[in-house]
Amino acid sequence: MEPPTAKAFLILVAYLAAAVNGALVVSTEKHDKEGKGTPTTSIPEIYQMRITSNIRNRFAHTTVTSRVRNSVDKPQEAVFSVVLPEAAYISGFVMEIDGKNYTAYVKEKEEAKRVYEQAVASGAGAAHVAVSARDSNRFVVSVNIEPESKAVFYLTYEQLLGRKDSRYEQIINIHPGQAVKDLSVEVVIAESRKITDLKAPPLRSGNEIGTDKPELDPRADIEIVNDTAAVVTFSPNVERQKELAHVFGTKEEEGLSGQFVVQYDVERDPSGGEVLIQDGYFVHFFAPKDLEPLPKHVVFVLDTSGSMWGQKIQQLIQAMHSIVDQLHETDLISLVEFSSNTKVWDLNNPEKSTWYPRSHRMYYDHDVNTLNASFPSAFPANSDVIRKAKAAVSKLVAQGSTAMFGALQVALRLVELERNRQRDSNDLRRQPIVIFLTDGDPTDATTEDITSKISEFNSEAKRAPIFSLSFGNGADKNFLQKLASRNFGFSKHIYEADDASLQLQDFYQLVSSPLLSDVTFKYESTVAANITNTQFPIHFKGSEIVVAGYCGARFPTPVIDGIGRRGRISLKPVVTTTTTSNMERIWAYLSIKQLLEKKETSEGEENQRKKKALDLALKYSFVTPVSSLVVVKPNETNAVNTEDAERQPVPTQGLGT
Repeated sequence: MEPPTAKAFLILVAYLAAAVNGALVVSTEKHDKEGKGTPTTSIPEIYQMRITSNIRNRFAHTTVTSRVRNSVDKPQEAVFSVVLPEAAYISGFVMEIDGKNYTAYVKEKEEAKRVYEQAVASGAGAAHVAVSARDSNRFVVSVNIEPESKAVFYLTYEQLLGRKDSRYEQIINIHPGQAVKDLSVEVVIAESRKITDLKAPPLRSGNEIGTDKPELDPRADIEIVNDTAAVVTFSPNVERQKELAHVFGTKEEEGLSGQFVVQYDVERDPSGGEVLIQDGYFVHFFAPKDLEPLPKHVVFVLDTSGSMWGQKIQQLIQAMHSIVDQLHETDLISLVEFSSNTKVWDLNNPEKSTWYPRSHRMYYDHDVNTLNASFPSAFPANSDVIRKAKAAVSKLVAQGSTAMFGALQVALRLVELERNRQRDSNDLRRQPIVIFLTDGDPTDATTEDITSKISEFNSEAKRAPIFSLSFGNGADKNFLQKLASRNFGFSKHIYEADDASLQLQDFYQLVSSPLLSDVTFKYESTVAANITNTQFPIHFKGSEIVVAGYCGARFPTPVIDGIGRRGRISLKPVVTTTTTSNMERIWAYLSIKQLLEKKETSEGEENQRKKKALDLALKYSFVTPVSSLVVVKPNETNAVNTEDAERQPVPTQGLGT
């Protein structure tokens, strides 16, 4: 219920449907006490900033507390800004002003949007903090602080830590906009299994692949409480904050602007993972060790249209040289490039490479299924083929339009031809993987047609996961996310920067070692209910699958089936009852994420999935694409939109992280 106060106004924090890439955009209206805009020449002092992240069984509950003081004899505007991970949901916000708490509450997005539109109609302007970070969202709110008074901001967000490269990673963004006398970060970890490989690597800028510079060593204090618990703290004094700012190339007076990172893993076993049960809810973590990687058939589908000209094509070439070096001798490679047409490279004899359509006319109506022997076979990834693949990649030239529909059809046709060859020759079965990179929009079909038709085409012998890479600002991230999600894969955005080649290599590491295909989690339907996804097309080395649901008082041990290197296998997990009280929130978090993904990527039942996601978001107070955070403020009306934290905003000093 909205708190009753005659002088209180509303501020909206929402994931608006029109927002770019579903991230946070903020706008605020700046007033003095008479309602006139008056620019300030100084900002309130942050005299304390505490960031506490409690991680229980991979689920992180993070609270940012910022205490500010206005020491001058006139009102000042305090802008509180926090950069948070893209996967996190805000779950609480409180402002303490003049000894009174103003607590935010979550409402249905459309209802809260009306408040936002009313605020915009009243003439609200933009005021952003000049903070940038990849794969992040930004929360910003401002409030007037009376002369010689204080204010406290509390923001809470929650996320399930994903496992990447055989470790979990908690990233804490620190961007106060000034040096802070009392600045500290505390990460408390409690797991059900022994913690391994715990470390705090060098600080990061958030806009480049970590380079592990010794001068960015956080000098964190790591306390091992016991085998399953640890506390990591980072408390740089003002002098150290200025030193770090200098290393990052930012102004020393603006303090530290970077990311503090904690990495760890837990002890593994060869079984079917671990199931934790608490108050009738279960969470199943699956990342078995000692599985042999599957041999794979990798189909690289690379955009060489005119928009790739210059640095992007050179970065792609550089990345591909490194990536093909990582292929195993049991792997196969197919190299496809596309612009106005699609070219399948014959690595042994480039002059015999196949173009599709053969007519070289962009919209020539030709059935890809009729081109059997015309396409080169996949090539074994031996040293000679690797050398030839590098030579072919070095010849890539950016020109022409972007006929991606035909290119994707060709890629899946290559998967089918190779799968049929393996079946007929009783050769080693290989897991097909399509890696699709583009920097623009399609010119041979609409994005809707490509998504639906490729999803339909991707079946039976042609079936393969498609992993899409959106390269640069011109790529349609939403389309590529849908394309990948509906075709058994996932997507990744590659930022236009000097480290783009490293970003591409980093992505390939994620998918380079498939361990299992066609993974199915089997739970007794009479016992378990409201279960999140239980079928996964592929499981990669270094990652983790998480399934959650409600089981009540009884939970028979489930079975996990999948296809490994030596055929079909079945695994059973270890089941443990825990006193940790976050199993239900993990289930709610996962359920919302997956319902919203299915709403965007699946046809039918969109409204039903949206309603389920909204009901959960309201019940558990998560700010999501279908719910909004409404904040009550005194004496002033602000409106908040949503924006990607990687985009460069208008410079304004802030009071947050």
